[in-house]
Order: sequence, then C-alpha cells, then structure tokens
Amino acid sequence: MKGLVSAKWLKANLNNENLVILDATQLSSVNALDNSLEGLYIPGAIHFDLKEFSDQESDLPNTLPDPKYFQEQSQKLGIKKGDEVVIYDTQGVYFSPRVWWMFLVMGHERVMVLNGGLPAWIDQGGAVSRTPGSREKEGNFEVSFNSEMVKTREEVLQNIDQDLFHVVDARSQGRFDGSAPEPREGLKSGHIPNSSNLPYPEVLDGYFLKSAIELSEVFETSAQDKPLVFSCGSGLTACILALANYIRTEQVSPVYDGSWTEWAQDSSSPIHTSSQ
Repeated sequence: MKGLVSAKWLKANLNNENLVILDATQLSSVNALDNSLEGLYIPGAIHFDLKEFSDQESDLPNTLPDPKYFQEQSQKLGIKKGDEVVIYDTQGVYFSPRVWWMFLVMGHERVMVLNGGLPAWIDQGGAVSRTPGSREKEGNFEVSFNSEMVKTREEVLQNIDQDLFHVVDARSQGRFDGSAPEPREGLKSGHIPNSSNLPYPEVLDGYFLKSAIELSEVFETSAQDKPLVFSCGSGLTACILALANYIRTEQVSPVYDGSWTEWAQDSSSPIHTSSQ
C-alpha cells in the first residue's frame, strides 16, 4: 500500500545507500504504552526525537517547528534531498505517522511508514541493535513548506460556521463525549462543535494498519462530501488517522496541529459534550 512498506521489503532494501531509516519512538513518553522493545533499533536506524523536532518555544506538545529549524535538524541527521525515508516505532504504528506527516508538510514526498513497526521487523527475523545509527556527513535536506496541510485554531473556529471541512477527532469516545477526563490536568473534555469521533485504535489491527478495504469501512461514517481534517489530544494520534485515510484515498489530509490541548485551554473555544 502506498505510504507503507512491509518488514519484508525493508529487509530486502536495507543496504540501499539512499535509504534512511528513522526510529520515531518517544522513549518512555507514555506510561500506558508497551516499552518492552525500548532501546532496540533496526540496524542503522537513526533516532528521530519528536520533542527535539517540535516547536521549542511553544507551550503545546508536539507542535510543528519552524521550517528552517526542521531543515537544519534534518541536515544534522544526515538526511539528503533524494533520500527515501522509512519511519518506524516500537509500538507498531503510533509515533511514526506523526513523523511521516511532518516530512510531507515540509515537502519531502519520498517518505513511508514501516507497517507493524519494530514488532513486525522482529517477527520477520530482522536483526536488532542496542545503539542507534548515524550518518557521517551532514545532509542537504531542503524544506518546501506546505501550509495547506496544517490547520490553525482560527481556521477550525471559523469552519464551525463556514463548514468547509469536517474535523475527525482521534481521541477516545469518552474524552470526545465529555464523559471521561482528559489526561492533561486542567483541560476540559468534550469536542469541537460539528466534529465527529473516530478513536485511532479503530484503524489498527494489532501492530498494523488495517487494509484499504477495511479502512474504507471504518471511515464510512466520517467520510463526507467535504475534506477531512484530523485532530486529537496533541497532534500525534491525529496523524495515525491521516495516514489511514491516505491509505484508502491516496489523499494527504490536513491536521489541526494544536489539537484539543490548544482548543480546550483557550476559554473562548466553544466545547460540546454528549449532553448538548
């Protein structure tokens, strides 16, 4: 499937000199996640630190950095303009779609996610390393920022009346409905008016993304005659839905980068719950 590679494909192409493998795992970042594979890497994989590649001056988690900063940091990792970038994480498909989306926003189209992540690699008999890889030379990666792939709070707020796109929220149903608390202290639960809920685990089958046919069925209630925009708690799991939607449509969708953290911490933001 376009946008994804299999562990079998990666094993066959591991020695391609234009291939860059990025481990997008955010170490020990979420206690609820399985950390049993933490510290293991596909040989040669470079650790991509999501926190390092986020806006260092923002009080919001995971938000996109300045394009020039992203370019400089990517060059430091040794990434070149013509590289084929494959991204994975230790959870299967969790952190990697966020990095996939970031590279597309920054104009690098030769980017894919390892379906099933490190667990799939190990199941295929792939070797692992205790240390991340690196490139000796700095790369010549160049950014061509695509602002159409990023939605701001102002655009989402205006859309409540304009109805130009439809927001799909990747959080759990309880958080969306307002019946379960947010994990971030001080944030109300609930949802953006007129948005719909598609919890990200619904597009997954174990460690893997579901097939294009299965994903079309999952998206049946969310797919409308308007473009989709994805949101979540902090902009991370929204990208899982963005990748899943790409698998079924081959269309890259925008993400509301500030997501619920930005929306709910602004007292002027309208918030709906299941009782409304």
